[in-house]
Amino acid sequence: MLRPRSTARNLTILLAVGLAAVVSALPGQATESPPGADVNAVGTPFSGTAPDGTARGLLDAHSHIFANVSFGGGLICGKPFDPEGPHKALVDCPDHFPDGSAAWFENFTKTGSPTGTHDPVGYPTFKDWPAHNSLTHQQAYYKWIERAWRGGLRFMVNHLVANRQLCDIYPIKNQSCNEMDSIRLQAKLTTDLQNFIDAESGGPGKGWFRVVRSQGEARQVVEQGKLAVMLGIETSEPFGCRHILNVAQCSKADIDRGLDEVHALGVRTMFVCHKYDNALCGVRFDSGTAGLAVNAANFLGTGTFWDARTCTTAYTDNTLAAAGTVPDILKPVVPLPLYPPAPHCNTRGLTDLGEYMIKGMMAREMMVELDHMSVKAADRALDLLEEAAYPGVISSHSWTDEKYFPRIYKLGGMIAQYGHSAAQFVAEWQRGEGYRDQNGIDGYGFGIDVNGVGGLPAPRAGGVSYPFKSADGSVTLDRETMAQRTWDYTKDGMAHYGLMPDWVEDLRKLGGEEVVQDLLGGAEAYLRTWRAVEAYQPKVNLARGAATTASSYEWNPFWDFRAPRATDGDRGSRWASGWSDGQWLRVDLGTKKQVSRVAVHWEAAYASAWRVEVSDDLSSWRPVGRVDGGQGGLDVVSFPPVEARYVTIVGERRATNYGFSAYEYEVF
Repeated sequence: MLRPRSTARNLTILLAVGLAAVVSALPGQATESPPGADVNAVGTPFSGTAPDGTARGLLDAHSHIFANVSFGGGLICGKPFDPEGPHKALVDCPDHFPDGSAAWFENFTKTGSPTGTHDPVGYPTFKDWPAHNSLTHQQAYYKWIERAWRGGLRFMVNHLVANRQLCDIYPIKNQSCNEMDSIRLQAKLTTDLQNFIDAESGGPGKGWFRVVRSQGEARQVVEQGKLAVMLGIETSEPFGCRHILNVAQCSKADIDRGLDEVHALGVRTMFVCHKYDNALCGVRFDSGTAGLAVNAANFLGTGTFWDARTCTTAYTDNTLAAAGTVPDILKPVVPLPLYPPAPHCNTRGLTDLGEYMIKGMMAREMMVELDHMSVKAADRALDLLEEAAYPGVISSHSWTDEKYFPRIYKLGGMIAQYGHSAAQFVAEWQRGEGYRDQNGIDGYGFGIDVNGVGGLPAPRAGGVSYPFKSADGSVTLDRETMAQRTWDYTKDGMAHYGLMPDWVEDLRKLGGEEVVQDLLGGAEAYLRTWRAVEAYQPKVNLARGAATTASSYEWNPFWDFRAPRATDGDRGSRWASGWSDGQWLRVDLGTKKQVSRVAVHWEAAYASAWRVEVSDDLSSWRPVGRVDGGQGGLDVVSFPPVEARYVTIVGERRATNYGFSAYEYEVF
């Protein structure tokens, strides 16, 4: 039984409570934690722009926040958020209990063996996950994204990711394997996360996480010091465009409907192919054991293995592992083929449907992701973009041959490097510096690929001394703590997305302040490309319908191969020359006009070497560009703008025993 307190004691308690209330109300006696204290990133994040008006902030050009609902929903364990809290969001997959021994995909991707164990408990102990090399556990919980934002991240591309083959293979599912169903769901969940953060922050529009649809909107978000999130797509069979035994399972109408739908969802950048050959293009290979597994899945999904040849140029698609190195886990699946000597190149390039899709993306002001295309496909894609002088080309995570970098930068595109461990990242940043300097590129980005079934940066002893300042200097960061776990980058690496600022600090330690300043220019560099895409206007082909002459033409009683057939706008007609080197094709623009680019769509009888010459009077000629080692198809030559009335292409060397033959000759 409780006894009644004495009057004196009650009065004492009342006085103490009142005094506490008065003290708490005094100036400078705040009771709330400072901003960012819950993620150990204390301070007000930088807002505004640099003195020259450019956006300032780190760029992650490639991540997958909601991959947990992709691949059938049973592969990536845990969620980026749950209204009930982390105890509901950060839990392991049911099949990983009680000791992780049944998590064969986690074990295989982590150690190369399907056997292994781990502690399945996530929140609150986080004993074994998240970890930088654990590929099936959630690494992008929203509070971790918040720490990255407070540490300087201002622009993120959230790629909606799907892979039907992997979904079909993995036996545990709670979501559809239809790639478009997964993409729609991930787009919705991204908006749901924005709304959830808004509610935590005081209401609609007040949160730090903002989904954007235009570069102007993105700039406003960055100006406010918030995180701009653009939607992209990385999927293996866009709009059902798979192939079965080399027969396309989609049409141009499917592509148009699909592009219209995803553009309406807010998607502004997209891959044409990913991991597996599809009806649009061939892929750049995976090497090693991963390549063996992906090649086997390519067969299961398409009925064909990768078709590789020994590369004939300096460009390569990565080296395929020898059939004799097949691990035991894959031997029962299907016998893998033997390949010719390395280096290996995919024989599949960009198909007619793939070209149609790229042109459709340009028409909708979308950016083309070059990564994952075979060099044959990437080369053709760049030809199309160069023909149109279209700036919207992105390499977002180191999955294209770096020898394409000059062409990407020259178009006005953007390059970001995969989130490698610090030493490798700095080395690749340094190696690409010459490309950036040649094209006046100030910013640089990274593609963390979080939740993309790829490892995050590994630890480096001595890489970070805590506490440290954010890349922009506005926030102080200490070791990240959540519930019962504290992460230390020097021991744990980038165990989850929240340790991105720690990794950037390690980059500063290795590469100096210059690498950090380049990274802080990443948001502006991406926005600059996006702005150029939105402002793009197709250039006029000055040669179309212009008076056209040639050194010769091939006579045929059934077909007209005279020079004007190359400038009539009809890809079904063509000019064909006499059967000797030195033949030329010329357009008369009528008056002097500024020209800076020539494109030739060759027939099978193409020029392996040719040059461009211009003149005002047909007597004095100036060489302005040339091609050596031409491979046929579409050739584009760009050169500094010149004024000229006459523009001539001269075939110096034939690739065949026939003459030179062009479907279309264009001057811009």
